[in-house]
Amino acid sequence: MRTEYHCHILPGIDDGASDAETSLEMIETLKEQGIERIIATPHFYAHREASVESFLRKRQAAFDEIKDRAAIKNIVLGAEVAIEHGISEVPGIEKLAVEGTKMILLELPYRAYEKWMAEEIYNIHAEYKLKIMLAHVHRYLRYYNKDEMELILSTKSVMQINNEAFTSWSEKKLAKQITASDKRFTFGSDAHNNSSRKPNWDIISKKVKPEAIELSDGIFDRYALTPEKV
Repeated sequence: MRTEYHCHILPGIDDGASDAETSLEMIETLKEQGIERIIATPHFYAHREASVESFLRKRQAAFDEIKDRAAIKNIVLGAEVAIEHGISEVPGIEKLAVEGTKMILLELPYRAYEKWMAEEIYNIHAEYKLKIMLAHVHRYLRYYNKDEMELILSTKSVMQINNEAFTSWSEKKLAKQITASDKRFTFGSDAHNNSSRKPNWDIISKKVKPEAIELSDGIFDRYALTPEKV
């Protein structure tokens, strides 16, 4: 099932879709581009939220605005969780995993790599038995040196690649390295609107081999919760 792993389609909850109509237009575009399942990943910044529970209520309310009118019915709720000091100790952080799976999407800070980041990632994985999916890993080429990037890539995390990476020479090189050597990767548009940061699955269909897209699509089921673990 063609799966969008990273997008900001829920209305009014973050810097993504500003309202329900924008959200519905984005979903319609995704459908036209062949998407069958959407993982909605609004930003979660622990320092901005009162609690995980209050965020979940806001997320549900945003979803309720569009779920009955959405062109794609298979919308799964998740979050793009910013890695901050102490994020692994935030009560209920495990509830931000992609619904129905043991995956959680984490976003590294846009700054030089530091040891505490790896510690937070490891703690979330070890404490909650969650599979880490790292958002748009190619974006960190400008912040991390070669050894630091290799350290990130050597982890057993799922590497999430934004579709636009295949339009940049340096980012495309890394994306191709990941898809050629590692079977744990996913694609996503990281769409925030239907104009400047719109759904862009047309890029993937032109620049990525069908086998790689199939591997990405299969990650959801690979890390889906079995009935006895739900």
